[in-house]
Amino acid sequence: MATTSAVCPLAVLAPSPSPLASGRRRPAAPFWAASRPRALPAAPRGRVLCLAASAPASSTDAGQDRLQKVPITNIRNFCIIAHIDHGKSTLADKLLEMTGTVQKRDMKQQFLDNMDLERERGITIKLQAARMRYVMNNEPYCLNLIDTPGHVDFSYEVSRSLAACEGALLVVDASQGVEAQTLANVYLALESNLEIIPVLNKIDLPGAEPDRIAQEIEEIIGLDCSNAIRCSAKEGIGIIEILDAIVTKVPPPKDTLKNPLRALIFDSYYDAYRGVIVYFRVIDGSIRKGDKICFMANKKEYVADEIGVLSPNQMEADELHAGEVGYLSASIRSVADARVGDTITHFAKRAESALPGYSEATPMVFCGLFPLEADQFEELREALGRLQLNDAALKFEPESSSAMGFGFRCGFLGLLHMEIVQERLEREYNLNLIITAPSVVYRVNCSNNETVECSNPSLLPEPGKRRSIEEPYVKIELLTPKDYIGPIMELGQERRGEFKEMNYITENRAKLTYMLPLAEMVGDFFDQLKSRSKGYASMEYSVVGYRVSDLVKLDIQINGEPVEALSTIVHKEKAYTVGRALTQKLKELIPRQMFKIPIQACIGAKVIASEALSAIRKDVLSKCYGGDISRKKKLLKKQAEGKKRMKAIGRVEVPQEAFMAVLKLEKEVL
Repeated sequence: MATTSAVCPLAVLAPSPSPLASGRRRPAAPFWAASRPRALPAAPRGRVLCLAASAPASSTDAGQDRLQKVPITNIRNFCIIAHIDHGKSTLADKLLEMTGTVQKRDMKQQFLDNMDLERERGITIKLQAARMRYVMNNEPYCLNLIDTPGHVDFSYEVSRSLAACEGALLVVDASQGVEAQTLANVYLALESNLEIIPVLNKIDLPGAEPDRIAQEIEEIIGLDCSNAIRCSAKEGIGIIEILDAIVTKVPPPKDTLKNPLRALIFDSYYDAYRGVIVYFRVIDGSIRKGDKICFMANKKEYVADEIGVLSPNQMEADELHAGEVGYLSASIRSVADARVGDTITHFAKRAESALPGYSEATPMVFCGLFPLEADQFEELREALGRLQLNDAALKFEPESSSAMGFGFRCGFLGLLHMEIVQERLEREYNLNLIITAPSVVYRVNCSNNETVECSNPSLLPEPGKRRSIEEPYVKIELLTPKDYIGPIMELGQERRGEFKEMNYITENRAKLTYMLPLAEMVGDFFDQLKSRSKGYASMEYSVVGYRVSDLVKLDIQINGEPVEALSTIVHKEKAYTVGRALTQKLKELIPRQMFKIPIQACIGAKVIASEALSAIRKDVLSKCYGGDISRKKKLLKKQAEGKKRMKAIGRVEVPQEAFMAVLKLEKEVL
């Protein structure tokens, strides 16, 4: 593609900086330096003021010309893969600063992490992209960084982001070494045939051992780390070397400009004024503003009202070619209409086939959300609807409970996804919520050869109508120092885990592989893992399918009436333990009544655990002083008959505090 010097309609000419001799880069000039372009007039919303297409002099000056076109051979698309807290966001910040994409005065920590939750937890939840301009040997290059979430809950989104890249920076903490999520994301990158550049971060720490970690990467992953880049993103050490490595090692995109348009959607979000904004990478062909486009998965048609690039703020452009990353706005009403992994093509000149790898998000973990105050139900419905605008993976449907009133049954990608939604509902919408114990989707094989999917114990068919129950299994990989192998193997056996293999990846670290029921992992498995390994172990899991298990529905009856909100599906071997724990806890929490209250844990009609709450007894014999014993017996008999009638018509109100305590207990014992 020929280099063009076209400028956008509002272009303002700026003084051309002097070229560098022999390709050397000089350090970024301060913002008050005289060589800086003069201040630009304010632009209308959605527009940017482009500078004249002159060769930039330094990396900071280059940041001002990010809309300028470069040949396809000078485009580099890459992502950063790392375990939690290995410095991915800090490195992204430094790359933005060193290329002048974000000025130092505008810089803040975790620049690409927009949510407060992301900053507090130090994780990336919502994917971001940024276009940077970098000059090497007097040649301008366009670097597209796609910042991906690293958690297993979002592995599908990560896989689509990797499909939009040709290279990846593998960032490993020089003091902690390779962790479970590092391995999982590296394998995803290798499956996508990406060029992987190993980077050892945090070399400024006193406990850093870059030589040992480089050897560890070679032994575990098989990457050549003889030329691994050693850097400290916090101190700015090695950043120029990383940028040079991206230019020299990451291959450019294929030149498929003449093919029909195919663009991969790797993210989208909802804007209250413009509808859904779609982030995409052009794989084949080109797209212009005003083109009529079609989404190949759902066959929906739209007109591209606005297209542009992300740098990291939106900058409007007229056309994007093969290899470029950008955004489009087309008055799309729902995020579900622009799903991650879908293919964009022209309406008139459609591509023959969609890009491979598309699938719809399937919730794996379910729980009930109930407002603490009944009058907040409509607010909860509205809040979930707003969150769903930005999160197509979130599913919810109304649910009612005799104990907790009206609420919603919600489906999530995993435990982290569930925690994020819960915390956003409480923070952003000021809702006080009761959350039931998380459960998974079971498959029930019925007697009439039908298969029913069940995420709620109350929907489970009667025992006489079902042949078997299947539950989802996961393959879980645990990385741990050798000192904690014993406690972690014990944890795996307690959770019905099936041991597969153990490998020593280095002299002091081992990898344990288990097949584990997902239901055993959605409770406090991760907390127990960290507790038993003193925080050193890490885990990664993937769903491998369903297996038939000996599962039963455990009901809790209070005064003979079943409480659906406390029903659970458990393995038969654990039913007694769970039932005993629940009945004992309820006995402590339910207030005493004027009559005796039996609290029972049942499987069908069979009671497996029982506790009784004694009645508050009035002393009817207090007025008897002496006299015949028959008088006393008569009074006691009359009291017993009254309590019998009271028990028959009386209702036991279980307080909210009791429900919350029992739900918390369920999460621990299940």
